[in-house]
Amino acid sequence: MLKALGDETRYAMYEELATSPQALSAQELADRLGLHANTVRLHLERLREAGLVDVEAVHRGTVGRPQHLYFLAPGAPGLGFDPPAHALLAGLLAAMAETLGASGDDAVETGRAWGVDAGKRSRSRSSLAALTTELHRLGFEPAFEVEGADGSDGEAVRLDFLHCPFRELAEAYPDLVCKLHRGICEGVVHQVGGGNVEAFATLYDPDPCHVTVAVG
Repeated sequence: MLKALGDETRYAMYEELATSPQALSAQELADRLGLHANTVRLHLERLREAGLVDVEAVHRGTVGRPQHLYFLAPGAPGLGFDPPAHALLAGLLAAMAETLGASGDDAVETGRAWGVDAGKRSRSRSSLAALTTELHRLGFEPAFEVEGADGSDGEAVRLDFLHCPFRELAEAYPDLVCKLHRGICEGVVHQVGGGNVEAFATLYDPDPCHVTVAVG
């Protein structure tokens, strides 16, 4: 084990796997560490031979080879890298929801109900202001695409997400997590009133992740 982790690259890969709330593919590890995917696969095999890493072949309903996802083997030491409990729980719940067949529509409805509750707690009379405040609170760092946009009647305002606190889960479960986020936005805007969510772009759309709210 010590010999396997004595290599700087393998140690960095092990840290990524230990701190991730979900299993990662070789390409995801390569992107995070700035390495070639083939190099990562060779190191992953060394970690697997040492009993530190396990691999699972996952079919996501597409034609072709399954995707191989890597995670720490049972009993492998966390070395102090263990993810926060809430991140681990979120990853487990997302995996369970997907296994049980939860759909994107289910995710939207769940997020919308949560957003309605958030809207009830808001002190803002403007749906755009309430949504901006809630997105800030959740860590999305929303920013107006057009400087000076103020949400005047009849105006469609786009809020870009400069940071996504759900990104790792969204990459693993895009249909669930991104639509959950859309539902949250729709719920807040609907509850406060005076606007509606006109468009919502995720990390798989050509534009940066954002929500567009039509006001008035």
